[in-house]
Amino acid sequence: MSQSNTPFILPKNAQQGILMFSRECYTMLNTSWNIRENMRAVDLAYIRENDFTVEHQRAKAYNRYGDPTKYQDIVVPVVMPQVEQAVTYQSAVFLQGVPLFGCVASPEYEDAAMQIESIIDANAIRGGWNRHLMMFFRDGFKYNLGIVEVAWKRQTTPVLETNITFSATQGKPKETVWEGNVVERWDPYNSFFDSRCAPAEIYKQGEFVGKTELMSRIALKQFIQELPDKMVDNIKEAFESGLGAGATGNPGGIESYYIPQINPQAILNRNPRASTNWMAWAGLALEGPDGIKIAYKNMYEVTTLYGKIIPSDFKLRVPGANTPQIWKFVIVNHSVIIYAERQTNAHGFLPVLFFQPLEDGLQYQTKSLAQNVKPIQEVSTALMAASIAARRRAISDRGIYDPSRITEANINSDNPSAKIPVRPAAYGKPLNEAYYSIPFKDDQSPIIMQEIVQLQSFANVIAGRNQAQQGQFVKGNKTRHEYQDIMEHASGRDQMIAILAESQVFTPMKEIIKLDIMQYQLAGDVYNRVKNSSITIDPNALRTATLAFKMSDGLLPSDKLISADAMQMALQVIGSSPEINGQYNIGPMFSYLMKTQGAHITEFEKSQPQIAYEGAVAQWQQVCIQMVKINPQVQPNQFPPQPLPQQYNYIPGAPPSKQGQPAAPTQAPIESP
Repeated sequence: MSQSNTPFILPKNAQQGILMFSRECYTMLNTSWNIRENMRAVDLAYIRENDFTVEHQRAKAYNRYGDPTKYQDIVVPVVMPQVEQAVTYQSAVFLQGVPLFGCVASPEYEDAAMQIESIIDANAIRGGWNRHLMMFFRDGFKYNLGIVEVAWKRQTTPVLETNITFSATQGKPKETVWEGNVVERWDPYNSFFDSRCAPAEIYKQGEFVGKTELMSRIALKQFIQELPDKMVDNIKEAFESGLGAGATGNPGGIESYYIPQINPQAILNRNPRASTNWMAWAGLALEGPDGIKIAYKNMYEVTTLYGKIIPSDFKLRVPGANTPQIWKFVIVNHSVIIYAERQTNAHGFLPVLFFQPLEDGLQYQTKSLAQNVKPIQEVSTALMAASIAARRRAISDRGIYDPSRITEANINSDNPSAKIPVRPAAYGKPLNEAYYSIPFKDDQSPIIMQEIVQLQSFANVIAGRNQAQQGQFVKGNKTRHEYQDIMEHASGRDQMIAILAESQVFTPMKEIIKLDIMQYQLAGDVYNRVKNSSITIDPNALRTATLAFKMSDGLLPSDKLISADAMQMALQVIGSSPEINGQYNIGPMFSYLMKTQGAHITEFEKSQPQIAYEGAVAQWQQVCIQMVKINPQVQPNQFPPQPLPQQYNYIPGAPPSKQGQPAAPTQAPIESP
């Protein structure tokens, strides 16, 4: 089994230095930038839950309890539609291929390219790459900061094997170790990174990047079990550590796992650290410390830290201790290190990539798409609130009344059919003098609606898109050509972001994935969804073809990498020119071209035995035709023997891989009469 990286057991003095390094990494980011609160403000605008006015909250309460007559304020949706439209475009560009990243190579390495495509597709399905990358895109457009980890990892996975002692008809589960590329989106709320570098440069120039996750006792046990060569002496201490064991000693500190509470109507809205006390439920907590080998906690915060360090600074005695090296550390509750691993990847990068859809050189000061359109949503909402206020005013029946004749309680009664008695002071006097209704005239609501539509167009200008891109009908008498031309120009802003995403994220991602496969991939069989068959992986063949590979994606398709248009034109010339046709193998060239377009037809190519047999049959048929032309009375027994498939080692119906090498014919050559 290959070992992707090199685990180490750290001495105690080195562990303390690493823990201090981890805490300083958190402090560097959070002392100068309240990143969580900034992102929370964006999320409140995204889900339209930032209206805390008394009128709105009262109307929500009335509506919730069955009174539909109260008007809630409406937050005009601007942020979410713009973000989702941007996510949709990038997902359509990068996430629709099978496999997600295609691979092309020179013709002699076509089999190796097929192998690497099969590996990438299998890794993407197992790891749910599309799901993680969609969330990654959404983070980028909401916060102008998306984070994704691209690393070679190993996991314990079950397989089934037939075992007669277990069952004559059923498979027996057996554990094995799976290794492959994992693409995982990191939660920006619980990630930290070297903010001295531009986000797009952190994977090359940054000194650290990390994340914190929340795990239950069982999840942590499983996580530790899958770690190779973990620091066993620290496992008990890790399980007994508490959530407040970090540098601040406060579960709500900057190091702690954080989930923003932004949706008051959430299906489940609770403290993420809250958990059932399983030990008390089982009665084990009553046995005392002598009866429990490990005093487990219910929840743990697990930090994964990638750091570019000089090992000698931490008194680590490793090869090259005075040169910068990339290490991975796993820390429980910010106080106990359970795993340390030197990263020996061929790419030499921190395996975490950052995405900034809007990059103008201002680094972290650049506004995100959501932040740019957020003022439009706020102004539109203010105008809509004025219109709603007018609706409330229209049904409130404001008036002036004489309190000496009518009581306040009777005037403000909620019962629409209640009778209003007058006080004795009103006897004998005209009742129309006791109450005067103030007339209401609303001439602003139509103007407000027009202004909201205009503001929506401002948001489209900011985002660089039009109504048609959002699926809305646009009136006009444009021809189909004019409409397509407008749409092509309208997507220019999205295409620019896609080009930037290719440079920031997908180019280094493809390089990391490719080199990790070359370095760590094991031999075996991988199912290929395109060919509907298993592909045998040969690691030596992959490493031999390393420099020949070019990996493509939706933005950089295969036809751009190999100039497929020029090849198609060449095929037309070759097909019409017998002289050129005689100097090239048209069949393999056609298969290669089709492979670059996503159609793998190599398996349909004829084998050499079949070609030899069919050529002999065609020659025999020509001889028979010539004999009939010369002598129409020729008898069947006068024809030369018909070639047989076995004479050429050809097996009709068998795939090319099952065909034998062409053998010498057993009959004499057929001569023309």
